[in-house]
Amino acid sequence: MLKKWLNEASYVVVFTGAGMSTESGLPDFRSANQGLWNNQDPSQIASTEALNNNVEAFTQFYRERVIGVKNYQPHKGHYILADWEKQGIVQSVITQNVDGFHQQAGSKRVAELHGTLQKLHCQSCQREYSSEEYVQRGYYCECGGILRPSIVLFGETLPVDAFQMALLESEKADLFIVLGSSLSVTPANQFPLIAKERGARLVIVNREPTAFDNYADQLIQNRQLGDVLAEIE
Repeated sequence: MLKKWLNEASYVVVFTGAGMSTESGLPDFRSANQGLWNNQDPSQIASTEALNNNVEAFTQFYRERVIGVKNYQPHKGHYILADWEKQGIVQSVITQNVDGFHQQAGSKRVAELHGTLQKLHCQSCQREYSSEEYVQRGYYCECGGILRPSIVLFGETLPVDAFQMALLESEKADLFIVLGSSLSVTPANQFPLIAKERGARLVIVNREPTAFDNYADQLIQNRQLGDVLAEIE
């Protein structure tokens, strides 16, 4: 069914969540840090409050995450989506992931709703740096400001540009494919519904059920995402 709909569609948007990253071997946000931070809640460390009041814990936490991402790479599913974009089959990707794997695989039109661990920026002057600075234990800008990953922290809103792109793409889609998201995080989980309300077919590919399965035109569960995409090629 999905292959048929891909062939028929004129505007295909793909939405990816944690399952897309874990298929590369990357641990998900919470399990990645079990034990590492003495059972501290990551939401306490990965927050604006920690950035402002507990810089050492914040930078150590994110140095581990930056290094962790560098130990993994895109899987075949990422490369298939990038190839589909080149062919004009897929128009854009909306992602909740911060690993940057879609771009590494070659995707160009990506809305990173939660930012990226591939870049840092100065909290004071906004100057951008490579995440390699954290690997080398460089935590401060030339201006003296703190370097932080260019991701959305607890206590921050989604980046305006990425949000607006995701909204426009969702409204234009006539086929909207969810890959590896539980659709439990707001406001990101509203985009499939926006697409559906505008008349798009909705396909949800996820290992486990989601709260929005009733809205889906097709459900694919308990499958590797890369395998599902490879079968369609």
